[in-house]
Amino acid sequence: MRTSQLERGAFLLLLAAVTVAFCWVLLPFVGAVMWSVALAILFTPIYRRMVRRFNGRHNLAALITLAMALVIVILPLIAISMSLVGEATNISQRMRSGDVSFTRYLQQMLNAIPRWAMDLLNRVGLGDIEAMLAKIAQGASAASQQIATRALAIGQNTFEFLVSFALMLYMLFFLLRDGGQLSGTIRNALPLAKPHTNFLLNKFTTVIRATVKGNIVVAVVQGLIGGLTFWALDVQGALLWGVVMTILSLLPAVGAALIWGPVAVYFIATGSTWQGVTLTLIGVFVIGLVDNVLRPLLVGKDTQMPDYIVLMSTVGGLALFGINGFVIGPVIAAMFMAAWHVFATADQDPDEPAA
Repeated sequence: MRTSQLERGAFLLLLAAVTVAFCWVLLPFVGAVMWSVALAILFTPIYRRMVRRFNGRHNLAALITLAMALVIVILPLIAISMSLVGEATNISQRMRSGDVSFTRYLQQMLNAIPRWAMDLLNRVGLGDIEAMLAKIAQGASAASQQIATRALAIGQNTFEFLVSFALMLYMLFFLLRDGGQLSGTIRNALPLAKPHTNFLLNKFTTVIRATVKGNIVVAVVQGLIGGLTFWALDVQGALLWGVVMTILSLLPAVGAALIWGPVAVYFIATGSTWQGVTLTLIGVFVIGLVDNVLRPLLVGKDTQMPDYIVLMSTVGGLALFGINGFVIGPVIAAMFMAAWHVFATADQDPDEPAA
């Protein structure tokens, strides 16, 4: 018995070691792996329809589904990324030359503040508003330069992008074709009770689909509306700010208002009243309502997590994993909640209602 236990312990240690080593090997391509899994989950229903339409020809169905994913999702993202790199380069050059200056913009807003308002600020101890605005301008300038630098870095790493892109397409084809069999293998291999295994894997699939189809689509729509509005109002760097609004729209209780709100205030403060009012109306009644209209249709109430969990997991995912953190952060949070739910209800009587 001791020999059997020793052998099992040694085997479990070997299993853990090779698993960690395999994840370490895949670490440089974690983004490609993650997006291939996410797209496979998202496009699996379409793949199954193609299989039925072509009488069980799985390779042909996977190729057609892969082509649809390219046309619908991947190629538009590549086109937007290329345009974003060009615009980020332009904005960065104009900031260095002084054509774009946040300090000048905030100074114009300061000059537009009425005298009575300045007296009121002095009475409450906020009279040194120029120093405060200078700090805000410095922070905004640094943030904009950081965004432009990241965009330029994406454009410069062309070879790495092409390798990751090819790997993602390669994996996506096989995940579409063999995803059902792979899912069954994982279900049988996990050392958990079958109900718990099914619950966790179904939760993983549901959250991936909800995050990509729901949260990201809603954020893209909000960023698109904001970017088009900025372009119509002749705001410099409309594409860049549209992408920033897309990112911020993933954060509940924060959203794209952090971008369009100050711009609307700037328009009104500098005398461009109709531009400011137009931007405010679109921001409140179009961008703000997109989330309330589209998210329930695309996600569903039963798959949503509390807003504070989504906010913390998204910000944490961005800090740790970069752009891929949009998906990885909420998925980790959802699996954390699901695993604790399984642990808390593992010894519960099946006939007893859950708390």
